[in-house]
Amino acid sequence: MTEGPARKQAGTAAAVGEHGGSAEDAVHGFVTDEPLDAAALESWVASSADGAVVTFRGVVRDHDHGATVRGLDYRAHPEAESMLRAACVRLHERTGLRVAAAHRVGSLTVGDVALVAVVASPHRAEAFAAVDALVVEIKASVPIWKRQHLTDGSTEWVGL
Repeated sequence: MTEGPARKQAGTAAAVGEHGGSAEDAVHGFVTDEPLDAAALESWVASSADGAVVTFRGVVRDHDHGATVRGLDYRAHPEAESMLRAACVRLHERTGLRVAAAHRVGSLTVGDVALVAVVASPHRAEAFAAVDALVVEIKASVPIWKRQHLTDGSTEWVGL
């Protein structure tokens, strides 16, 4: 990760343009240990052609399968960032839409944002469907695992 967090999250102004085009100009995806900036990603995907910008924020919740969670540790495979970006590219290739996604790693507490996925499109139905498909694909194909810390002192790995 050679870029600083602000540049990674905001992208570059020159990359903002019309829908379609190359995946390089229409896709932004990264993994970071810094807090995620959903507004910067929304700004990156949006264009004057869009009537909808749909954002998914995956937030650390305080429970899982009946147990109380106090925090999570996210760990990523060394290729996780390229695989996250590849998931974004595949969605862009299927839809022609601008796509951005970021996943946080490290120690997170209840309420922290772990995943942001954003899609912009001319119409809301297309944007909602696309962001849902993106989140499903990220969860299925990107090797990022979480270790839940429960209030009883135990821990468990999820997604291994």
